[in-house]
Formats: sequence, structure tokens, C-alpha cells
Amino acid sequence: MKILIVNGPNLNLLGKREPEIYGKVSMESVLQSLREEFPPAEIDFYQSNSEGAIIDRLQQEDFDALIINPGAFTHYSYAIADCLKNISVPKIEVHISNIYQREEFRRKSVTAEHCNAVLSGFGTNGYKLAADFLIGRL
Repeated sequence: MKILIVNGPNLNLLGKREPEIYGKVSMESVLQSLREEFPPAEIDFYQSNSEGAIIDRLQQEDFDALIINPGAFTHYSYAIADCLKNISVPKIEVHISNIYQREEFRRKSVTAEHCNAVLSGFGTNGYKLAADFLIGRL
């Protein structure tokens, strides 16, 4: 089973960017932990600050399940939402912070309705919870 994790804009700064909101754990550490905890799964990772690049990667459809943290694209990218709508594998949207406790504009996700579930506010553990669910489901 191949799980693709896609992170959107500014998440390349995870572990450095606003640690009071996003924590101090790097994405490399998160990926290492996931690969150790779920050895039978192939966990692939992609991050981009570019909306089009994310869409191009998703359209490759070379994965069995998707974990996506669209970052700021969550709130306004109808292009990514349309792309997610056309992907038939199980999809989980993850947000490190609780988007419902943040600024008003962050409380709306245009991408969530095209995912099977949303995890918000579990810190980087959201990636683990999503992977555990997807592996159990598939």
C-alpha cells in the first residue's frame, strides 16, 4: 500500500514556523516516525508552495490513499478541491492546529468536502492518526 502525504504552502517550515501553533517537530521527523510505525506501507511525501504543482502531483494518481494538509489553500483553492473530487482513493485532510480556534478565514475548508475525513488540532499526530485509519481501512 502506498500512502501519499501532500503538504501545501509554508509547511516546508514545519518545526521552525510559529512553533507555538505548529510545534517544533520537523516533517522529516514525522515521516521517519510514520515509516517506523507502519513498515508495510510505502509512505511517499510531497510538499509545494505552488497550487499548480500540488494539482500536478495529485493527478499522477500513483497512490492507494492520500493524506493532505493543503495549508492556506484549504480556505480558497477551488482548483485543489476540484482535483480532490476526481480522485477516487481514500483521502484524509489534516491540519496541525485546530482551524476552528483560529482566525475566521481559517474556519472554512473548501477542500474538506472532497475528503473522507478531517483531522484538526492533533498537532503532527494528525498524520499518524490519518495513516493508522487508512491502513486499517485498506
